[in-house]
Amino acid sequence: MSDISEPLRLAAIGDLHVTEDSHQRYRALFEEISEKADVLALCGDLTNFGKASEAEVLAEDLRGCTIPTVGVLGNHDYECGAPEEVVRILRQAGVTILDEQAVEIQGVGFAGVKGFVGGFGRGELGGFGERAIKAFVEESVNEARKLENGLRSLRTDRAVAVLHYAPIPETVAGEPAEIFPFLGSSRLADAVDRFDNVKAVVHGHAHRGTYEGRTRRGVPVFNCAQFVVNERFDRPYALLEI
Repeated sequence: MSDISEPLRLAAIGDLHVTEDSHQRYRALFEEISEKADVLALCGDLTNFGKASEAEVLAEDLRGCTIPTVGVLGNHDYECGAPEEVVRILRQAGVTILDEQAVEIQGVGFAGVKGFVGGFGRGELGGFGERAIKAFVEESVNEARKLENGLRSLRTDRAVAVLHYAPIPETVAGEPAEIFPFLGSSRLADAVDRFDNVKAVVHGHAHRGTYEGRTRRGVPVFNCAQFVVNERFDRPYALLEI
């Protein structure tokens, strides 16, 4: 385990939804974040339709970010069927896309995945019945497994899980109850709760959700969709001390 104990300032933002017309929309914000935080976490839906041209617009704005940046994709980043190209462009811009890897920055470990739907608690969908249902649940299980593997690979005293979909229902409260099962999965929280060193979870996706909640084990979870954060802090990013 790392013995570095100085607090790390983490800025987290999700749901940028960059379009081809969003030139320099976030550059000044990234410059501001670089002055206030040590690390930036991007919590998915970075583009609006998953177009390479949208990712290039975001990559250009990220030139204003001078601190290490980690992130995950969101469902919008898959819309055009070219998430690999979005990842390639963002990696060239200096973003560490976590999905299949974890990273240590200033003594804090970061692991993350997009996540998937499936529901929460007793309402979580099980893999029984039709083939389509089983495939649906398998996707949810695989995302949780990737998160667990990433967290397990870290050897730090402190770790942060970066997600797009929510791991708990508390941070999607405010969205219509009917769509809760499509906003996240408890399987993600189960993965987090297996590790004592996880100090925080950040996610996006639920634009009308609630800023803060906790997993069953008590790990703080923050909904960092910019719409949620802006309403609470009058700025579109969360600023956490890890």
